[in-house]
Amino acid sequence: MMRNLISELLTRLAEKEEESKEFVAQIEALEIVVTAILHRMGHQDQQAITCSIEDSLANVKPSDTVTSYDTDLLKKYLIRLLNRPSV
Repeated sequence: MMRNLISELLTRLAEKEEESKEFVAQIEALEIVVTAILHRMGHQDQQAITCSIEDSLANVKPSDTVTSYDTDLLKKYLIRLLNRPSV
């Protein structure tokens, strides 16, 4: 009985780890695409998009379902992505 429980827990843990790897790959792919798009745009268009995103970020507030940690994390990564140097 205990062996089956441990086996089940290990299986679930392995599934969660695989899902996590998939999410990381998706996020990294999106980051590459967004960065490439931004670098193909003219400076004025980049600035307009950056300003629009920063305006939206200013309105992001914690709620019952979204914690302040989550909103701060979102802001941190968006700022990092928008300020990424040219490749």
